[in-house]
Amino acid sequence: MSLVVQGAPLAPAALEELRVAARAGAVRTIGAQAWRLEGGLPTPETLALCERDGLDCAVAPGRRLEDFGLFVTDMDSTLIDIECIDEVADLQGLREEVAAITEAAMRGEIDYTESLTRRVALLRGVPESALAEVYEQRLSLNPGAERLLDTLEAAGICTVLVSGGFSYFTERLKTRLGFDAAYANTVEIRDGHLTGRVTGAIVDAAAKAAVLREARERLGLSPEQTIAVGDGANDLSMLREAGLAIAWRAKPVLRAAAHCTLDHAGLDGILNLFD
Repeated sequence: MSLVVQGAPLAPAALEELRVAARAGAVRTIGAQAWRLEGGLPTPETLALCERDGLDCAVAPGRRLEDFGLFVTDMDSTLIDIECIDEVADLQGLREEVAAITEAAMRGEIDYTESLTRRVALLRGVPESALAEVYEQRLSLNPGAERLLDTLEAAGICTVLVSGGFSYFTERLKTRLGFDAAYANTVEIRDGHLTGRVTGAIVDAAAKAAVLREARERLGLSPEQTIAVGDGANDLSMLREAGLAIAWRAKPVLRAAAHCTLDHAGLDGILNLFD
């Protein structure tokens, strides 16, 4: 067993303290702010030190990146740093009401389909231009996203973006980052304004899991050859389908089901997990 600790600068003395706490035989530097504790264990002392120093700590899966063939990620608050629907609502003075529903859904307190239907209904009459304004002026990739996607592509791994948000954003990110496929909800637009309705089947937790399964089967992969990343309750079923489930800045319900939690490292910190 080895531990990967990463996400913040660490002085040599603090690194040695970690090594001793983890009972590791050696420390190997694997990045600017990432280390592998060879033979290390996630002891309570190790975890306490990581919390103190603002570090992520994960048991390395003991596999190479090339052992995987499929990567599936959520969009809002995972690949990107915002909840798009909340930002669209903010432009219309509706952020507080919409964001409260979003947060409850991400914690798993209300059904996702119900939450999306309620939130989109509040956006009735919003001009289509608000979507463009959010994409162009408010949306940013989370740190490490571009390096992660470039590396996955170079390794020949199929990449899929799946979101309970809007296809307006996933399609643009698919082109921008080179995803092989993207799935999301489509909001109905008439005469240049949102109608407050979603067209087609809603991409909820079950649909996200189905996207992963269908892609995996199409590629002839085993569950162990898949990676999934998400942050909220709507990603739980999807992560349970993956051989490596990663919780990104996640809600408690998702953290408990993940193999690895990243609270400090960038998205490219996922790459440090592999041999």
